[in-house]
Amino acid sequence: MVRAAILPAVGAPLEVREIVLPDPGPGQVRVKLAAAGVCHSDLSLTDGTMRVPVPAVLGHEGAGTVLAVGDGVTHVAPGDGVVLNWAPSCGKCHHCTIGEVWLCATALAEVGNVYAHDAEGAALHPGLNVAAFAEETVVAARCVLPAPAGIPLTEAALLGCAVLTGYGAVHHSAQVRPGESVAVFGVGGVGLAALQAARIAQAGPIVAVDVSPAKEDLARAAGATEFVLASDTTAKQIRALTGGQGADVAVECVGRAETIRGAWESTRRGGRTTVVGIGGKDQQVTFHALEIFHFARTLSGCVYGNSDPARDLPVIAEHVRAGRLDLGALVTDRITLDDIPAAFDAMLAGKGGRSLVIF
Repeated sequence: MVRAAILPAVGAPLEVREIVLPDPGPGQVRVKLAAAGVCHSDLSLTDGTMRVPVPAVLGHEGAGTVLAVGDGVTHVAPGDGVVLNWAPSCGKCHHCTIGEVWLCATALAEVGNVYAHDAEGAALHPGLNVAAFAEETVVAARCVLPAPAGIPLTEAALLGCAVLTGYGAVHHSAQVRPGESVAVFGVGGVGLAALQAARIAQAGPIVAVDVSPAKEDLARAAGATEFVLASDTTAKQIRALTGGQGADVAVECVGRAETIRGAWESTRRGGRTTVVGIGGKDQQVTFHALEIFHFARTLSGCVYGNSDPARDLPVIAEHVRAGRLDLGALVTDRITLDDIPAAFDAMLAGKGGRSLVIF
């Protein structure tokens, strides 16, 4: 029996209670969690913006220690530190074979499985594959990657989503070059990672945009050289900070129609707008045909930072060890499982950066 945060139904509050985990079967790994980050995607699962079978144990950004492995698992062993990978690639589908592993057709195949039961025997699904909001979890072997050496597991948890996504949005999706100007919309966990990634890319100026003035210090510590309070004049302010042209790259980390539109309008002619935030179907963004021609901007979606975790984790880890990327700077609250609902409320209110569940 282990404690876990369960989503009993879409729209229902999380319930923290005991669940029964099985021993790992063939091709599975049991992990004792060290930490799990609270991501906006978890919130999107609770309100139905993103759909998974329920009841489910949420949480998809985590790291911990292997307790046991099933038959056929050879890349990790009991006692190893691991980072959970919520979107593993199969290596066989069309997207994997052309190198777009972040779009793997079977990445979320495990979410429909029954992976555990509650104390009354009701079946539970594993949220986004890995069910990290629990003291322990059992996952498919392809959902664990060896944790990078020299990085505490509590901080390595952030590598599993926020950092891979924010770093990848800058380096893979937008492909920011030295000297280019970057505007990051939304200073949450992913936005803070994107700001650090822009600094690593030697971008400048780096403009952070958020609705909360309290985020300015966080943003500047992460690498922002300028901070703009979101308003109807955001695009105008960003143009003023970038020689009247607009940002070479805008990275939208919110997933709302107005911020996507604002990021687009803040991007210079011929620039790139990358949308990382996950919005609902009700968030309709409109463009007229003439502006698409006139501005010649590129508007791109971005899944998981267009990252290949197996390839990118060692690169990011080296930035961490060298002091170029500060994982701890993303975390504003260290909490328990019971505090996750309050962390969701803070996220909705636009407060803080990443909340990290410590086990």
